[in-house]
Amino acid sequence: MTPVSTPALTGAALLLRDFSLEMTGKDTPKLEAAGESVPEGTRVNVTYLGNEDLPMRRTAARSARRLGFVPVPHVSARRLGSPRDLEEFLAALRADGTGQHVFVVGGDPAHPHGPYGDSLSVIRSGLLRKYGVRGAGISGYPEGHPQIPEAALWAALDQKAAALAEEGLTGDVITQFGFDPDAVLDWIERLRERGIGLPVRVGVPGPAGVRRLLSYATRFGVGTSASIARKYGLSLTNLMGTAGPDRFIHALAERYDPAAHGEVKLHFYTFGGLGATSAWIAGFRAQEGPK
Repeated sequence: MTPVSTPALTGAALLLRDFSLEMTGKDTPKLEAAGESVPEGTRVNVTYLGNEDLPMRRTAARSARRLGFVPVPHVSARRLGSPRDLEEFLAALRADGTGQHVFVVGGDPAHPHGPYGDSLSVIRSGLLRKYGVRGAGISGYPEGHPQIPEAALWAALDQKAAALAEEGLTGDVITQFGFDPDAVLDWIERLRERGIGLPVRVGVPGPAGVRRLLSYATRFGVGTSASIARKYGLSLTNLMGTAGPDRFIHALAERYDPAAHGEVKLHFYTFGGLGATSAWIAGFRAQEGPK
């Protein structure tokens, strides 16, 4: 029998292979409802927010696993009150079979609740490997961070990438969402120039109202100049409208060069709209797939 050749993915379809999603602990019913539109094996990040508790986080991660996805629970360093809190969480994930991959982030609190002031201290604790974690994601900020100087962000990335290797963990970099594809790709080029070869998952906001997107952008310190907003497809004169990331993804695909940028995928921030985001991705992938 002559083997059937599979068309090579190009452009936006290449970036959309093996995309990942983000959900909160409260989004479990939405994940159940959206399950059929999300490919099996999709990585689903489960947040670690202040208004969530351990049972809620465990339920969300278990649901993702039961539905055929790969759960990626978040570990929020500054929300951990003690090493015991971290061990309790990791032990619960191991017991549930949901803890092989995690995403380690500093977290929102201005002051640590315990001994972990940043994600690096969690990685270096040795507890991830002790409890069966094989890979850990870390944060990247192509458009900067409102409270952290650029030099400090780069130094932290260097240290975290090195710490993952020292701990024998695989990893990837998940970026904060943004609206400027040129800034994202320029940042990835700088990342590669620094010798960091980890896969990058570019943060993309799911389809949402313009007012809501701008609100999140302000909250997370993402630049939203008028020119960037127009490039993305946001209308600053029609805040009642909606916008999807199609322009952003197409622009990203036009400049994406695997030889220069390495392995790049997309990570969708759903902002509570997990169903709408999943449906949008399914339609966009069908449109952009091999012809």
